[in-house]
Amino acid sequence: MNTAVKITAFTAALAASFGTAYGLGGSVDPIAGGTAPATHAGHAKDAPPESGSGDGGHTASPAGGLQVSEAGYTLDLQTPRVRAAQPSELRFAVRDRSGRQVTAYQREHDKELHLIVASRDLATYQHLHPTRAKDGTWSTPVDLPAAGDYRVFADFTPAAKNATNLTLGADLAVSGAYKPAELPKPSRTATVDGYSVTLNGKLRPGTAEELSLKVSKDGRPVTDLQPYLGAYGHLVALRAGDLAYLHVHPHGEPGDGTTEPGPEVSFTATAPSPAAYRLFLDFKHKGTVRTAAFTVHAGAAADTSQPGEPAAETEAGSHQH
Repeated sequence: MNTAVKITAFTAALAASFGTAYGLGGSVDPIAGGTAPATHAGHAKDAPPESGSGDGGHTASPAGGLQVSEAGYTLDLQTPRVRAAQPSELRFAVRDRSGRQVTAYQREHDKELHLIVASRDLATYQHLHPTRAKDGTWSTPVDLPAAGDYRVFADFTPAAKNATNLTLGADLAVSGAYKPAELPKPSRTATVDGYSVTLNGKLRPGTAEELSLKVSKDGRPVTDLQPYLGAYGHLVALRAGDLAYLHVHPHGEPGDGTTEPGPEVSFTATAPSPAAYRLFLDFKHKGTVRTAAFTVHAGAAADTSQPGEPAAETEAGSHQH
C-alpha cells in the first residue's frame, strides 16, 4: 500500500485545527484510539517538496471536509446530537447519487473508512474506526468530554470504478454546559506519557513543504516505532475557524526496505491558506497509540515557537481499531 500526501477538505486542509486547551494528545490502548468539489489528495508516493504540490499528482483543492456532499456521495449523519461526557453510539452512512447506502469501499491504510471527530475550538480530537453493517450503516461508540459544536469527517474511497478518495464532513451537536477553549499557543515540542515529539519544518500556503517529527522517550530517540494504519505515523491537520481538513501521509512505509521505524517520521504537506492550524500526530510504541498535538501558523501569522519549546501534557485523543 502506498503512503503519501493525502489532502482534502477538513479533511483536506492540512487537515486544520482542537474538552480543554489541547497542548498534546494523550495515550490510549490500541483500539479497543461555492467552489468546484475538492477531491482527496490521494495516496501517491512521496511527492517531493519542490514539486509545489502536496496532492500527489491529483488536481484537487488542498482543503477538504467542508462539504457534506461531493462527487455524487453524501455523508448521512444519523446521530446529529449526543450528550457531553456520556457514552453514546454514533451512526452514519455514505449514500450515492441515487440515495442508496454504499456497501463497498477500497481499503486504505488498513481500513475501509477513517472517522475524525473534532470540536470547533480544536480542544477535542478523536480518531475513530467504526464498523460497517451489511446494509452500509456505520457505527462507533463515542464519548465526547465537552459540550459544543463538533465536526465529523469521513475519509474513504468507494469501490466504484474510477472513484477517488473523499473526505466529507457533517456537523455534530454535543449538548451540555458549554465553555469554549482557546487555541493553544504555537509550540514545536509536545509531550505525552513521557514521550517528547519535536516538529521541524514549516507549513506554507500553496507550497509543499516537508514536516519532520522526531519521537524520543526519557531523552533517548525512539527507534522501534510500530506500524499504525500502515505507517510509522499518521498526521491530520485542521484549520482553525472552519476546520478545513488536511490528511497527510508519511514518506515511505514499513517494510519497504528504506523507511526506518523512527525516531523521525516525515511528511509532505501544503496549507491551503494563511491561518492557524492544529496538527495531530498518532504514533504507536510498545502496543499503545498516542497522540501529540501542535499549533502552527502558515503564512501571515508568524510562528515564533522554536524547536525544544515545551508544551503542556494534556488529555488524550481517542483511537479505535
